[in-house]
Amino acid sequence: MFSLFIRPLSRDEIAAGKEILVSSPRIATDLPAEKTAFTILIIISVCHLLNDMMQTLLSAIYPLLHASYNLSFAQIGAITLTFQGTASVLQPIIGYSTDRHPRPYSLALGMGFTLTGLVLFSRAGSFPMLLVAAALVGTGSSVFHPESSRVARMASGGRHGLAQSLFQVGGNAGSALGPLFAALIVLRYGQSSIAWFSIAALLGIYLLIKVGHWYKRHGMRRLTSRAVAGEPEAPESRRTVVQTLAVLMALIFSKFFYMASMSNYYIFYLIDKFDLPVRSAQLYLFVFLASAAVGTISGGPIGDRFGRRVVIWGSILGVLPFTLALPYANLFWTVALTVPIGVILASAFPAIVVYAQELLPSRVGTVAGMSFGFAFGLAGIAAAVLGHLADLTSLAYVYRQCAFLPAIGLLAVFLPDLKKESRLRQRSIATGSR
Repeated sequence: MFSLFIRPLSRDEIAAGKEILVSSPRIATDLPAEKTAFTILIIISVCHLLNDMMQTLLSAIYPLLHASYNLSFAQIGAITLTFQGTASVLQPIIGYSTDRHPRPYSLALGMGFTLTGLVLFSRAGSFPMLLVAAALVGTGSSVFHPESSRVARMASGGRHGLAQSLFQVGGNAGSALGPLFAALIVLRYGQSSIAWFSIAALLGIYLLIKVGHWYKRHGMRRLTSRAVAGEPEAPESRRTVVQTLAVLMALIFSKFFYMASMSNYYIFYLIDKFDLPVRSAQLYLFVFLASAAVGTISGGPIGDRFGRRVVIWGSILGVLPFTLALPYANLFWTVALTVPIGVILASAFPAIVVYAQELLPSRVGTVAGMSFGFAFGLAGIAAAVLGHLADLTSLAYVYRQCAFLPAIGLLAVFLPDLKKESRLRQRSIATGSR
């Protein structure tokens, strides 16, 4: 039974679809248009919600762990580092491995790691066991993100931006629900109640087995049909690919460093500057997170319609006037400014992931693993760096400095227009074949 999850597709299984496609010369040129598999996209989005809800649940119960185990802040930081580090480092490795050897049921296996980590968290009796549990949850995340991003692309029917946005918005919703469930359940009933969330993990495993069936029966056929239809393995030169990926990583850096300042310290900033009660500050954080969810769901479809570079340019650099104004605004305008900041900035990531996958269409899992892994690692590093800077100075100083981060978006000028270059290549090929 276990081999169901870890066995990659055999060469015969992968080649079967290609042999059918090339058996007739008409099939390669008259391939039917793929329809967007919305059922699969919704399931993947729901599973993303479950996955990220269980992850953010952990950071939300840090006060409980701090009191129960008499942990220092350094030990709490070690738990975060273990989880974020495991998820960050393993994601590109797993993405690269599954690019070479597709494993349709690896998603369910990844959720199994998360399930094991949750149960261990609920029963852990020592700090080392907490670290092991955090590593298991991080491992589950490292499997889930690159593979589910691949499935979203398989199910997109060519609407890659829409598919990526639907997938990512589930994670945004889960990140918002984690602290809510922690407050309503775990903080009320204690550490052992974490085991109740194994129900969510079991639901995720069930749904992801269904996705694995679709992956094996239909997803691989879609990929092989694109290969036969002439999708290039590496449409750009190696130098262009390396330079473009470096620019994209810089843009992800600017986005997630600024997002980390908001998600980790915005509540404290509001309390410190405007003397707000905690409940009101949490409500204003929800306004920002809801705005980010709107940006995530809109960024992909806009990229499908107008191009990824347009969204990347607008979302990274277009937010700069709002971030520059935020540190000097009163309470009303502070809250008002976070709405366009959340919407515009969050729209970048779906476009960046899809743009990178179009840059390397044969390395979809590797690209997704690199993007999500880099984002995970940055989130952990940014929280530590900005917290240390705030201790040395003030949160007001932190926000004044972070306001300039979107200016890194100017690097988007070095991103090539992939659609334009693809048209030029196809025209050159057509001319040369005459």
